[in-house]
Amino acid sequence: MSNTNHNILIVGGGTAGITVAAQLLRQNKALNITIVEPSEKHYYQAAWTLVGGGAFDINATVRAEADYIPAGAKWVKDYVTQLNPQENSVTLASGGKLSYDYMVVCPGIQLDWHKVKGLPESIGKNNVCSNYAFNLAPYTWECLQNFKGGNMLFTNPNTPIKCGGAPHKIMYLASDYLRKHNLLSKSQVHYTSAGGVIFGIKSYADTLNKVIERYHIKTHFFHNLKEIRPDKREAVYDILKDGQPVDEVVMPYDMIHITPPMSAPDFIKQSPLANAAGWIDVNKNTLQHVTYANVFGIGDATGTPNAKTGAAIRKQAPVLVHNLLSLIKNGTIEQAKSYDGYASCPIVTGYGKLVLAEFDYNNNPTPTFAPFIDQTKEQYSMWLMKKYALPFMYWELMLKGLA
Repeated sequence: MSNTNHNILIVGGGTAGITVAAQLLRQNKALNITIVEPSEKHYYQAAWTLVGGGAFDINATVRAEADYIPAGAKWVKDYVTQLNPQENSVTLASGGKLSYDYMVVCPGIQLDWHKVKGLPESIGKNNVCSNYAFNLAPYTWECLQNFKGGNMLFTNPNTPIKCGGAPHKIMYLASDYLRKHNLLSKSQVHYTSAGGVIFGIKSYADTLNKVIERYHIKTHFFHNLKEIRPDKREAVYDILKDGQPVDEVVMPYDMIHITPPMSAPDFIKQSPLANAAGWIDVNKNTLQHVTYANVFGIGDATGTPNAKTGAAIRKQAPVLVHNLLSLIKNGTIEQAKSYDGYASCPIVTGYGKLVLAEFDYNNNPTPTFAPFIDQTKEQYSMWLMKKYALPFMYWELMLKGLA
């Protein structure tokens, strides 16, 4: 591929990349935008929890990427293997280079299955399941339907993850399934988390702790999964103190749902754009890179301290678009828009029940529907929103730059 200059280069054609491209082109159709994205499929990952609980069709979560590349943007179907911000270029897997005037980096998050010993070879069979992949989520439902009692484990790793509520959402759905099928008394559901609390905001955590009580779930905090022994049906955990392993415990399971450790993609970690922890080093309010002024980051691969959710991207995108266009026009970001860390976590607590947690960088609740709906409580209306309204909004509004 020739080393031609592309005005705005977007690395990643997932939720963030498509939303930003669509919003940019809605504001200025003359912009020269190139999106680098290897996948021919686009996934609505937020519904995979419902898939794992048998409440959503997996095939409704995937569509053709080509249908969502905005008109006027160019799609390069390739991987970026190297970022070269000193020379305003990226290197592609095919060996070519693309240059840019401005770059938006949003490759999403990397699932590090290999960081749990025995996991890559055992996931997706022998009752070891995960909702964190398109090809795996239906197996969670299969495991649930075949479950006749015993120990059911749900893990949460010691890394940032996308959709922080997902590890326990599926646990509540599974528990409700067991209740409906008179299996709860024959089962013991365990939540094993490397963290220290069920949820970081008290008003929501209070409700979730009542849900845990309702289903007789046993919680095990500061437990970080490090190994799976599928032949013995055992899970091995490090017990953490101040983030460091101080002991080890082995727990038997009849079914285990695993949330894998996650990190920024390797090409981000190895690039000059990364902070010490490997994430894209952007200003948490303006989303502009702290060193390279013509580079912006958005979504799960950034080092911003918000929850990594699609809802966060929905609030980040207009801020990034405004600030990038301001930079293009004025050479500086004048009257910068600021992202306040908003994230939303729709926590499914059973079939027909959902707590819609919304909050900012300071963990202040920011409820959209207050005072009409108490979002700290389980609501049927919020379940309907999760199952029907949010997928529609994603495909028809957000990816088209309209929300």
